[in-house]
Amino acid sequence: MPENLAQRSGLSHRQIAAWRNGIFVVFAMCGVGLASWMARIPAIKEALDISTAEVGILIFGLAAGSIFGLVLSSHLIARFGARHIMVACMVAIPGGFAIAGFGVTVHAAFWIVIVGLAIFGFSMGLCDVAMNLSGAVNERVLGRTIMPVFHAFFSFGTMVGAALGTLAEVAQVPLALQTAVIGALTLVAGVWGARATQSENVLREEDGGAEGGSPADGWRGRLAVWKDPRTLLIGLVVLGMAFAEGSASDWLALAAVEGHGADKPTGAVVFGIFVTAMTVGRLTGPQILDRYGRVTVLRASAALAALGLLMFIFVPVLWIAIVGVILWGLGSALGFPTGMSAAADDPRTAAARVSAVAMIGYCAFLVGPPAIGFLGQHFGLLHALLLVLVLIVVAGLASGAARDPSKA
Repeated sequence: MPENLAQRSGLSHRQIAAWRNGIFVVFAMCGVGLASWMARIPAIKEALDISTAEVGILIFGLAAGSIFGLVLSSHLIARFGARHIMVACMVAIPGGFAIAGFGVTVHAAFWIVIVGLAIFGFSMGLCDVAMNLSGAVNERVLGRTIMPVFHAFFSFGTMVGAALGTLAEVAQVPLALQTAVIGALTLVAGVWGARATQSENVLREEDGGAEGGSPADGWRGRLAVWKDPRTLLIGLVVLGMAFAEGSASDWLALAAVEGHGADKPTGAVVFGIFVTAMTVGRLTGPQILDRYGRVTVLRASAALAALGLLMFIFVPVLWIAIVGVILWGLGSALGFPTGMSAAADDPRTAAARVSAVAMIGYCAFLVGPPAIGFLGQHFGLLHALLLVLVLIVVAGLASGAARDPSKA
């Protein structure tokens, strides 16, 4: 990218900062909503009187909605622009969240909860691509690595969400009230943040510019990125690391309760420790990535996550297992944001490639919950997490595809 890209964009430093801050808010609010729900999975399971396998089906509704949002994301962004998509998602996310929370409080409302989570997931998946795309363009304008910091704000959001979920659990706040309050916060702050970002028409560089290339490429051009092996390999990196991150979001609180004998509030705290470790990893990520490069950092991250996961699965002492959770969180921190940056290296195909890579990564959220739920029902949740370990190893092996072409 040219060093004077910030000047060529026609944006002032204040506009660029406002854009960046808006992305921070959108990432954070997505994290708050998701984590405040996941932290109360044990209570949701009890309220609905469902099995571990049925919890996996419940989470599958969220993941299925996310995949549908990802499938449509590049086409909708090409039609309406990333900024407008983010605004719409910040309105739809609270709606789905509220429906799911209401469903938990209604007797035998399992399918109402799934519908709410599907709406929530669709909006999250669509917003995921839009905000990563906007973040990648902002990163190029700034001329330095910042994508992990955007994702750190997602982790900040998950920390806040996990804390709110823990407090709600201790105070026995009804899910309907919790989701209404969090939904209102997401609506107000999220819409403000999305509106502060720049539209995809801000940048028109000679190499394709604006948030993912020329609209003239059409839907065939956007689908063509699937033929590129680099897209698929980066997708495997994101898949494995998303599985490492997502399995903790979905199952860590419950695994701490059922696998290590912790009570429900402690299970929520263990999840909070994980997201705190991820946040620390993402805040320090830009300096580490700029110094050592994507490939080295991704391989080291996979090794760290694998070690932490092994400790959590096989060490029966809770405090040692929590040390494993910290390593697991640190190792999972940079996989998804680094994969998004790698997918957006070429501005001409950024929207389509980010969408494709995110879609591959979200397969972890689609297949993971029912798979781990099924395995957990038959072998226990701790042993079911060995599936995550396998995919972390795959991510480490595929990390070479994330090499930055401009630094090769």
